[in-house]
Amino acid sequence: MIKRLDVKNIAIDFFTINISWVLYYYFRVRSGVVVIGLEPDFWMPMFFVWLYWLVIFLFFGLYRPWHAASRTDEVTTLMKAVGFGCVILFFVIFVDDAGVVKTKISSRMLILVYWGIMVFTTGTGRVVYRTARRRLLAAGVGGRNALIVGWNDKAKNLYDLVVLHPALGYRVVGFVKLDKRKSGIEYKGTRLLGSIDDLQSLIEGHTVKDILIALESADHDRLLDVIAHCNSHDVSMKILPDMYDIISGQARTNQLYGFPLIEIMPEIMQPWEQSMKRLTDICASLFILFFSSPLWVLISIAIKLDSPGPVVYSQERVGKDGKLFKMHKFRSMRSDAEKESGPVWAPKNDNRVTKVGRFLRNSRLDEIPQFINVLDGDMSLVGPRPERPYFVDKLSKEIPLYHRRLKVRPGITGWAQIKQGYDRTIDDVRSKVRYDLFYIENMSFRMDIKIILYTFYVMLMGKGH
Repeated sequence: MIKRLDVKNIAIDFFTINISWVLYYYFRVRSGVVVIGLEPDFWMPMFFVWLYWLVIFLFFGLYRPWHAASRTDEVTTLMKAVGFGCVILFFVIFVDDAGVVKTKISSRMLILVYWGIMVFTTGTGRVVYRTARRRLLAAGVGGRNALIVGWNDKAKNLYDLVVLHPALGYRVVGFVKLDKRKSGIEYKGTRLLGSIDDLQSLIEGHTVKDILIALESADHDRLLDVIAHCNSHDVSMKILPDMYDIISGQARTNQLYGFPLIEIMPEIMQPWEQSMKRLTDICASLFILFFSSPLWVLISIAIKLDSPGPVVYSQERVGKDGKLFKMHKFRSMRSDAEKESGPVWAPKNDNRVTKVGRFLRNSRLDEIPQFINVLDGDMSLVGPRPERPYFVDKLSKEIPLYHRRLKVRPGITGWAQIKQGYDRTIDDVRSKVRYDLFYIENMSFRMDIKIILYTFYVMLMGKGH
């Protein structure tokens, strides 16, 4: 659902949410302001209320790391999350006041009181924690290793600003040049470590988490090279834009201590959308695997009668962040399909596809075992199709930004699948990569639903890709 969770924030919220419950319980039960007929339990509801808020805060992304983020932005997000959660509680729990507990005061007033208490306690806890964290960063504790890409006045000015504002959390370990020519060995004690060809080894060797890019206007065509070298690693990339871009409105910037940085290829989906996407994956997989169980028997018999070999074909694929996993499908080709040719793309009217296999492919029934992969978390319902390691290595060298596809979970279906057929040539793959990148840069839960509905149409029309 979310890459990393801020465990310290979870611990702080545990205390502040429970303090909120104690204060609200005192107001509602012991203060005398609210007349009740039956005193409710204290401990059991407190535990479940904390679990409830844990889920709500996860949905709103309040447990992702907020490095150098504005405390105002975090508290604003917190207020939205508490407001959303309280509206649900109004219908689920507080209605009980008028029924079982016989409360005489309006439930709307209770919900407003609880919202105020929650915002005050959890907001105070987070502001105190964030302030203490910034002071530690300013003292040089807890920073993230960063590289500055560039060896020019702009890069050196950026370095000076980062050093001047340590609360940003960047600990610059060195500079990286665009080429291998030597023109200096260090700037104010920080070394020039190499060229962009060395980026991957430098990221691994120095445990780098942030790449700060400061290129001259004439060098912007090299930006794709920088991104391509970083895409296979879990790093944040930010670029210092030209002032002309800012003035002309061509760049959307975040001001951090007076200088702008643009995040390159950030996570597009909102945290709640990521949560809903994963929840949909799990529910849909359980539903389909359960109700398709009779089909497994029929398909297995048909495959066995049609050709010798296993019913389910498992093949190694490359998943999110380059993780290898075994993808499962009902076998639609002869069992020795690549014995002589090795890994190849399937041509049109491929004679290796069996009669039953052709039907399974057109109806997309061959994909059913992949719902096991979705349940395991290796795949999603919607995303770029997972490719074999052989082709990933080959295509990464030929297609810029191909590794960007590995930043999200691969899917059973995707934007490229409903727009284009099977890959038969490198040009087909290039075309599909454009569709995949469009999906990644425009990811949303709404778009996933659209792709799923269109996939059903493709299946019904027998146009399986």
